[in-house]
Amino acid sequence: MPRRRIGQLGFGDAAASRRGNGGVDALSEIDRLVDWGPLERLLDPVNRSARGEASYPPLAMFKALLLQKWHGLSDPGLEAALSDRLSFMRFCGLSLEDRTPDHTTLWRFREALAAGELIERCLAELGRQLDAAGVVLRVGTLIDASLVTSAARRPRMEEGSTSPTDRDARFGTANERGRFAFGYKVHVAVDQGSGLVGAVAVTPANVQEVAVAPALVEVAGAGTVYADRGYDSDRLRAALTARGLGDGIMRRRRSGGRQASLPPDVLARNHELSLVRRAVESLFGTLKRTYRLGRMRAFTLARNRVDLTLFAIAFNIRRWRRLALPA
Repeated sequence: MPRRRIGQLGFGDAAASRRGNGGVDALSEIDRLVDWGPLERLLDPVNRSARGEASYPPLAMFKALLLQKWHGLSDPGLEAALSDRLSFMRFCGLSLEDRTPDHTTLWRFREALAAGELIERCLAELGRQLDAAGVVLRVGTLIDASLVTSAARRPRMEEGSTSPTDRDARFGTANERGRFAFGYKVHVAVDQGSGLVGAVAVTPANVQEVAVAPALVEVAGAGTVYADRGYDSDRLRAALTARGLGDGIMRRRRSGGRQASLPPDVLARNHELSLVRRAVESLFGTLKRTYRLGRMRAFTLARNRVDLTLFAIAFNIRRWRRLALPA
């Protein structure tokens, strides 16, 4: 599929470029901060078929999806914003004379990001740039998981444990009181100190945190891995030791054990670790409040995986800008 040529400036663009009050342009700062070239090369295979209407450059579409995340827009809302917001057009490389992608085109591009772990490769490339910029501290890694409810209606008791609308969603324990939520579980690894997301995974809600942990800690190059009691596993601790990583996993009372409670020294250690690892909880607060992901937006695991990885990329870029600002 051929590419559309966009960004050919006309007289209207010249006049529009003189508008503004000289204030801080966050999108222009982000545009200068990120090296888009490697991301453009990763995205180049998208919509590269030989036939059909000319497609939009993948990088322009990718930037549009970042705008969608930062501003909490639906696909129709993003389509409208790309048509009338000059800052959005400039960020995506569109001129006033260019047709903007409609919501169906945006949806199809997002669908294509699920192929071949493309979206994960984009997150890894951004991580490489963050590392090179020196903003990833690598003194420790915080891992955690949070339940996010399905976009589908919760099945009633007589309907069983699955939904015909969202067949990938499952019931999972939402807290230590044993209450259940229906949906997915979002697993993250966060760099201690910088708060940047190193890895993200999405599973059905019934998948245990400790089963996903080995994949998350692969991004931890050094330091200690901090986690709550849900990750208390001899196998995980052995994996940390094999990788030369410190054990910051809180301990839990083993079921069937003789002890009614943990020894005082273990309780004290758990408290100290909780003060360190609770920083990761602010990420989930940002995800659910600022990025409006208190509920999944799609009905399949693959689509939700793309959506949450896009969140991680958008979050990291915005945080990178904040970390790069003068103290």
